[in-house]
Amino acid sequence: MSNEAIFWPMIVHAFLVLFLYGVLITRRTKAVRSGHAKISQFRENRHEPAASITARNAVANQFELPVLFYVATILLYMVNADNVVTIGLAWIFALSRYVHAFIHLTNNRLRYRRPAFFVGYGAVVLMWVWLAVWVAMS
Repeated sequence: MSNEAIFWPMIVHAFLVLFLYGVLITRRTKAVRSGHAKISQFRENRHEPAASITARNAVANQFELPVLFYVATILLYMVNADNVVTIGLAWIFALSRYVHAFIHLTNNRLRYRRPAFFVGYGAVVLMWVWLAVWVAMS
């Protein structure tokens, strides 16, 4: 198949990351202006207010499992192994990250966040399995 459709989930995820940085900046600025935090607290991420910690963790999460997603997506494209299924898996991953981040920034309940994580995790695992099978059979 090998077309650019595989890149749209990556682009959508990148916009999520940029949005989360905006939330983090906004929450930290608000904490400093309201007197709940000092700028020096953010230098080493010590004693950060809860609202900005959740935003910081939501940003950090985008540089863990998503790294494997980006690599798998690019490799699938490079070896012409992208197809409707892998593009669908990429969309599932990207959308699961939105759900995961929304939960992280709101109630942050693990009982809701964990399933969102595992949906994305499963999608990435299947992408890597497909890639491995494709490369092994080439």
